[in-house]
Amino acid sequence: MLLVMNKHATDEQIDSVIARIEEQGYTARPIPGGERVSIGILYNKGPVDGSLFLGMPGVKEAIPVTRPYKLVSREFKPEATIIRIGDIEVGSKHMIIIAGPCAVESETQALTIAKQVQKSGADMFRGGAFKPRTSPYSFQGLGKEGLDILVKVRETTGMPIVTEALDLENFDLVEECADVIQIGTRSMQNFSLLRRAGASKKPILLKRGMAATIEEWLMAAEYILAEGNPQVILCERGVRTFVNHSRNTLDLSAVPVVKNESHLPIIIDPSHAAGRRDQVIPLSRAAVAVEAHGLMVEVHNEPEKALSDGAQSLYPEQFAVLCKQVRSIYNDLLANGQD
Repeated sequence: MLLVMNKHATDEQIDSVIARIEEQGYTARPIPGGERVSIGILYNKGPVDGSLFLGMPGVKEAIPVTRPYKLVSREFKPEATIIRIGDIEVGSKHMIIIAGPCAVESETQALTIAKQVQKSGADMFRGGAFKPRTSPYSFQGLGKEGLDILVKVRETTGMPIVTEALDLENFDLVEECADVIQIGTRSMQNFSLLRRAGASKKPILLKRGMAATIEEWLMAAEYILAEGNPQVILCERGVRTFVNHSRNTLDLSAVPVVKNESHLPIIIDPSHAAGRRDQVIPLSRAAVAVEAHGLMVEVHNEPEKALSDGAQSLYPEQFAVLCKQVRSIYNDLLANGQD
């Protein structure tokens, strides 16, 4: 249930409502809004009797929440969430582009790519220091050395960095170095990891599981918000189907559905969806056309020598073309009153 307070409700009235909620054995979660404060009621095992609160000073209305995910839903928070990372806003009128190699391989490689993608228009730099691989014999990443290189990239270019935390063991290291912590596809339902992400003060980029429904994906985000971290960016990266003409099937329909169901921003990873370089730019154009809030694209200066996912990585000059095309599409959408 969501309790909506009057526009002029005092702090004392809000505190009284929170105390009443907790007296009933529930958890209260204040949600500041544009004009008024709402208070979510969490961890109730059945329907909540709204009449317990409607007579209290400052309470305007009690709204039942029908979705299994509460904090991430539009019912709880009708206005869109905007996540600020330095001077960058994710979920606002600016379409973000995150770019970089699948894996950090060396300082020279990372800095070379970072400078190239920044010149073309990237807002943030991505690169894996810890890599979850299907085969135990594949390159697993540089670990702490890779994180140190990412920090050097940020110091050199000023771009915020995005990198993945694989498990609880390396989460603290990643949290210390990254501006945005990625929870990857294989970890979407690692609930211990999600709870740890919820305790972080850093924004979390949550990828959709390769066979996850949208409800399961949003419930994974709910774990993070329920622990106190509201800064979640959803990332659609394709789901596993029967096709073999691409690595995965990019579910573009997820964008309007998620934007209708949730206030959280959603971006698209066309690289992992395609698995093939020639599909990345068309899928990126389509992602912007369905009004995703941004893209995360893999770029490598020598993809034929890449230690991870070279086949789906764009050359820097291809990335420059992508940026020019998607910015043009996005500007047309803004000109026609869409966002």
